[in-house]
Amino acid sequence: MSVKVYGINHVAIEVDDIEKAVAFYEDVFGLQKLDEGEGDAFFKIGEHQFLAMFEVAKVQRDRTRHFGMIVRDESQLAEVREKLTKKYGIKPLPHFRCDFIDPFGNRVQVVDLHDESLVWLLPYQEVQEAGIVFE
Repeated sequence: MSVKVYGINHVAIEVDDIEKAVAFYEDVFGLQKLDEGEGDAFFKIGEHQFLAMFEVAKVQRDRTRHFGMIVRDESQLAEVREKLTKKYGIKPLPHFRCDFIDPFGNRVQVVDLHDESLVWLLPYQEVQEAGIVFE
């Protein structure tokens, strides 16, 4: 018998200010908070995943480690980019559609449902309802 992985359950990031991080991710991505405690917070992402945040004294920034979030389409990518640049003064990383370093040192990549790599998400209800077809 071999193991079959069905997806990612969660991604955990470190932040140096949990209240600011919660406000940032709620504002930029409209995430629904599931739970929070002293020094941590959890957000629903999609149907079966969540984002976990943990407050630490000093975040250790990394150049390539990152996580990706999916938005519906190019207009939502543009909305994220505009909020990042205009409201938070964050410049997206060059040569990527929407990669950026959040105010807490975490690298985030934002893609949309039309990216080819998302063919693996076809079983998910939202992708099917969106009428995404990969030819």
